[in-house]
Amino acid sequence: MAQRWTTAWITGASTGIGRELALRLAAQGVRVAASARSKAKLEDLTAQDPNIVAVAVDVTNREDVAAAHARIVRELGPIDLAILNAGVWDPMGAGDFDAARAARSMAVNYGGIANALEPLLPAMITRRRGHVALVASVAGYRGLPDAAAYAPSKAAVISLAEVLRPDLARHGVTVSLVNPGFVETPMTAVNTFPMPFIVSADVAAKHILRGLETQRFEIAFPWQTVSGLKVLRALPYAVYFPIVQRWLLRR
Repeated sequence: MAQRWTTAWITGASTGIGRELALRLAAQGVRVAASARSKAKLEDLTAQDPNIVAVAVDVTNREDVAAAHARIVRELGPIDLAILNAGVWDPMGAGDFDAARAARSMAVNYGGIANALEPLLPAMITRRRGHVALVASVAGYRGLPDAAAYAPSKAAVISLAEVLRPDLARHGVTVSLVNPGFVETPMTAVNTFPMPFIVSADVAAKHILRGLETQRFEIAFPWQTVSGLKVLRALPYAVYFPIVQRWLLRR
């Protein structure tokens, strides 16, 4: 696996899943370009392994992302694996709906991926080689309570991955979709509600790398959460909405 990937780019690499993925890939000899906004956190990460190079970037800035991509290619070589992981979680429902917060979630969670794909895909298509992993969430399967900003942005990522997978396969480029359930990270630390079957960032990274090694399309975990939400996704609205409304009343 380490021989197949020479250079990887990970966004959202300063904490949580992105950080664990960077450390694991670097330990296997992969040169990792780790991107996030926090230069201090990136410097702490690069101190852990000489194979990790910090490339600070704001994924919502199209020009900034293009410059980061150009720098990585120039300094580390062509990107074999891109894990587009930057994301924000902003709990929001009907009672506190805010258009600016919704737009920010979309700009980071979906727009950040789109900004990275713009320079990545032409280079990979030209080389007829590459692997892109889009990190969404099981929250993108269906509209869920408190996720008025988050769920739509992740649903958009799921749809984008579905569009790109067959199209890019014609050019020798692989697309994977990562749909985690609850993962123990600074992002979920703000939650005050129960998070069933939550896993550590280390366990999440193991799941993701196993799926990427086999070029699986959807890498979703833990199975308990995934199974339950896929059942909900298959239900007709006439059944689904009463279930959600009863759950909200219990809360």
